[in-house]
Amino acid sequence: MTPSARFATVATPPGPFTVVVTPGPDGGDVVLAAGWTDDVAELLPVVHRALRPTWVERAEHLPVLDVVEAHAAGDLGAIDAVPVRQRSGPFLEDAWEVLRTVPAGQPDTYAEFAARCGRPSAVRAAANACARNAAALFVPCHRVLGSDGGLGGFRWGTPVKRWLLDHEAEHAPVPA
Repeated sequence: MTPSARFATVATPPGPFTVVVTPGPDGGDVVLAAGWTDDVAELLPVVHRALRPTWVERAEHLPVLDVVEAHAAGDLGAIDAVPVRQRSGPFLEDAWEVLRTVPAGQPDTYAEFAARCGRPSAVRAAANACARNAAALFVPCHRVLGSDGGLGGFRWGTPVKRWLLDHEAEHAPVPA
């Protein structure tokens, strides 16, 4: 168990965004959970029990919120280097790393994401990786669509997912 963590909330265009962090090995913050809510109690259950903090303390501001604001202002790459800590089985942990390689403005379908993970027949497992992602935005599961091209699901609601996809399409660099 993580002994303690801090959390803070910032306003974003699709709604309040809260992040839970714990100190990392280098002294900087590591994201345990994040999402479009102003209630930290909605985030704690999605943190793996081995990482779940015994208590959380509200912070006035966390540096990672500057990254969230930069992303909302159009700097889509700002989220790429934010350290995240999640735990599960090997496939999910690998899939969460792979999610971080899906380019902004170029979403995958669940089938394409499964192939990107090296398991093209594991479409349901790929969808499960998106559903179980605790670090929304920083591990951009919103960049994966239903295999029919529809939005699919999103823990924070399809209107938030639609805003993120539209925002990233508008601000993403044009692929070479």
